[in-house]
Amino acid sequence: MKWHELGEMNCPIARTLSIFGDRWTLLIIRNAFMKTRRFDDFQKQLGITRHLLTERINRLVEQKIFEKVLYHEAPKRYEYKLTEKGLALYPIIVTMSTWGNIWQNENKQFPELRYLHKNCGQLTSPSLTCDCCKQPIDARQMSPVYVSGEE
Repeated sequence: MKWHELGEMNCPIARTLSIFGDRWTLLIIRNAFMKTRRFDDFQKQLGITRHLLTERINRLVEQKIFEKVLYHEAPKRYEYKLTEKGLALYPIIVTMSTWGNIWQNENKQFPELRYLHKNCGQLTSPSLTCDCCKQPIDARQMSPVYVSGEE
């Protein structure tokens, strides 16, 4: 199966991976959440080639995850800002970060990345909960079910 064919599958995970399933795209999105906006800054921070970065950013613009905003007229320079669709990726980034803190740092050789909740001023480790009963979501307690239309 070709990479672009993932977007046609009857699976939301496969369709999502068709947009940002490679390491560079997720790291670009991560850096966008850390307030990186400009092409040269993404390149400097990530060490990615200009060609690959251009390709990944163009895909994120096409998919309406980034908005391309002119910030300098001559020569034309653009910033790339997360759209509402892009901002909706935040729970994925935080969940991956939380998983990495636990499972990819077992010897505690790296400082743990935590998140400061600006509203209350406290460090937090966000977690997933059931929107009905508010219990933590655990894979052993869940079953995926496809439904059609609005329920």
